[in-house]
Amino acid sequence: MKKYKLGEMEQRFADLIWEHEPIKSRELTELCAEEFDWKRTTTYTMLKRLCDRDIFKNENGTVISLMTKDDFLADQGVMFLEESFGGSLPRFLTTFIRRKKLSDKEIQEIQILIEEHKEG
Repeated sequence: MKKYKLGEMEQRFADLIWEHEPIKSRELTELCAEEFDWKRTTTYTMLKRLCDRDIFKNENGTVISLMTKDDFLADQGVMFLEESFGGSLPRFLTTFIRRKKLSDKEIQEIQILIEEHKEG
């Protein structure tokens, strides 16, 4: 699951790709020069790093995602639960609501989610 841990710049770079995909790699280097003041080589180094993690693919000069941003964020959430709470969603929720009380609306939304995702 380590492949889903991104540093701050990796995350900003990934967000930029998701926002503009599919994007030609040349256009991506130009965009990164504007956004991050990167040289072409820096963009390609960062792209290779994220391609090696199977998040993106550079095929024939066009960069596409191998997973949606939502899927990526879901995998990060699962990893966080596993590392921080032994994979226990109830433990996470218990810890969370000790610090922040839930509104009636939030409770209702969570109850709906539970009903929609019950096993069996």
